[in-house]
Amino acid sequence: MSASPTVLATGDSPVATRADKPRRPASFRPGESRPGPARKVLGLVLRIVLALVFGLPLVFMIVSSFKPDLQIFADLGSWAAFLPVGDVSLDNYTAVFDRVPFATFLLNSVFISASTVVFGLIINSMAAFALSRIEFRGQKVILGIVLATLIVPFETMALPLLWWVNTIPYLDGSQGWLDTYAVQIVPFVANAFSIYLFYQYFDSIPKELDEAARVDGAGWFRIYRSIVMPLSGPAVATVAILTFLPAWNQYLWPLMVVQTESLRPVMVGIDYFKQLKVAWGQIMAYATIITVPVLALFVAFQRAFINSIASSGVKG
Repeated sequence: MSASPTVLATGDSPVATRADKPRRPASFRPGESRPGPARKVLGLVLRIVLALVFGLPLVFMIVSSFKPDLQIFADLGSWAAFLPVGDVSLDNYTAVFDRVPFATFLLNSVFISASTVVFGLIINSMAAFALSRIEFRGQKVILGIVLATLIVPFETMALPLLWWVNTIPYLDGSQGWLDTYAVQIVPFVANAFSIYLFYQYFDSIPKELDEAARVDGAGWFRIYRSIVMPLSGPAVATVAILTFLPAWNQYLWPLMVVQTESLRPVMVGIDYFKQLKVAWGQIMAYATIITVPVLALFVAFQRAFINSIASSGVKG
């Protein structure tokens, strides 16, 4: 005996129950057109092309790190340049550790990058909190001046900054910060772009929360620490990643201000392979060692990075 649809009589017209109504797919939205096969194929081809454009240089670098210089140049005219074929060995990697104090350079870069990120998160978030949550005269003018510094490239400030850090006193009473960790960290803690990202995100948080906290006797620092910052996870993730990458890739400034080998970061260490005779295989091996950890870190946290960028960009 088959089950008949259940109806409710309302006068003479039966009304179908919710179970009898046709269901739309969960992904269907009124007014939304589904992409056709040609559009899907075009999107796939575009993704493959972009993957090749950005991925092949990395593949070439990694593959070339296992080859001697003669093999690298011999394979340049064919696809063998992207394949681990021919004279392949680990000699370039062993030569890297024999030629430079790589462990020292790596620890220096980790310390400098981590310190810049930590202090940058604190300083830039506090500055953005003051500009977005505390009302005072000249607030918009100060924000405009901060944003105006974004159009000034670092190269134009390098020499004046070098003179400045060489004249101010250091912690031990000596004059000048040259050849220290501080000179590689302090000038890059405050960042206009990081302040703007925090400002944009903080401005989207309801200010009624501040008023309620003020009624309960909380001060501005307590509001910053206990209310605003816990709600700003995406902004913190965005600023942390965008601060870490330039700090890790810093080359020009350490080359100008650091002379002691034990204080140099990894990017300066690549100059060791250009002395007397350029060793391209060893350069590729060195570049692979300092790139693969950052690349693996980005791949592992790419979803969080994309979500944090999207959240910080939409709010405001």
